[in-house]
Amino acid sequence: MAKDLKIGLQLGYWQAQPPQGFVEVAQEAEGLGYDIVFTAEAWGSDAFTPLTWIAAHTERIRLGTAVVQLSARTPTATAMHTLTLDHLSKGRLTLGLGVSGPQVVEGWYGQPFSKPLARTREYIDIVRQVLRREAPVTNAGPHYPLPYTGEGAWGMGKPLRPITHPLRPDVPIFLGAEGPKNVALAAELCQGWLPLYYSPYRPEVYADSLKNASDDFEICAGVTINITDDVAAGLMPMKSMLGFYIGGMGSQKRNFHKELMARMGFEAEAEKIQDLFMEGKRAEAVQIVPDEFCDEIALVGPKERIKERLDAWRDTPVTHLLVMGQGGEQMREAAELVLG
Repeated sequence: MAKDLKIGLQLGYWQAQPPQGFVEVAQEAEGLGYDIVFTAEAWGSDAFTPLTWIAAHTERIRLGTAVVQLSARTPTATAMHTLTLDHLSKGRLTLGLGVSGPQVVEGWYGQPFSKPLARTREYIDIVRQVLRREAPVTNAGPHYPLPYTGEGAWGMGKPLRPITHPLRPDVPIFLGAEGPKNVALAAELCQGWLPLYYSPYRPEVYADSLKNASDDFEICAGVTINITDDVAAGLMPMKSMLGFYIGGMGSQKRNFHKELMARMGFEAEAEKIQDLFMEGKRAEAVQIVPDEFCDEIALVGPKERIKERLDAWRDTPVTHLLVMGQGGEQMREAAELVLG
């Protein structure tokens, strides 16, 4: 049965300079009925600080991180950020987590990328222990041992409870995940999932991973909405983005975005995109990104075409469509299309 969709705003991470007017964009989204606004981090700006600034200048819109990278902070540090911002925003925070990739984790954070599923499971458990504040926080797992008793330890550590009482013991946790096992972990442990690409025309790609999701499980899927009479031209920004992610956001050996595109039925094309990108032929890599793939994961074309294609999204488990925040007419039109 087709359902109502909600709309959210994805502000992403900062580029070379802080974006101008992002608070005003979030305020506009709140006035238009957007349900949630997300900020992100890569290897520049962090996710929590801009979200705190937005929290101070809004009243109702939910606030989410999409995503906080696990290796950037210990689980207890992330829990401290979470309980603090949840208090300041009067209970509006959703904590979006993700493992990132080996290039960033090992190259930027200087941490090993091994065992991402086990690390995520431990991380979430520790964050929840802090937020519940039922007992001193402990963890016997190998990735985040608490108390720490390994090499260099003074042997004086003891389990602690947070000094500050969390506003909510059940702050929603979402997981940014691409691989089948990671998505299944989100359905098992979390209140929501943040997919990178989602095609409403290929429900089988994620069906098995989501079979254990609860009835109130939220899925916030990023989607480009581009109102235009020229569909081919309207898909070009998507082709440029996908060419970079599939070709360059990862190594020749492992690129999770490329692997996801392959699982979605475009394996040969994904291989060719990466080959061209790695050869320095970036423009050629962008050109061969299939229009069909872009069109499935975006909403591009005249308004009537977009309205028709929104019906396919309403027949999926997706609860929210996240649009990139640019403000103005584009954001208003996106709200009108999705919310009716």
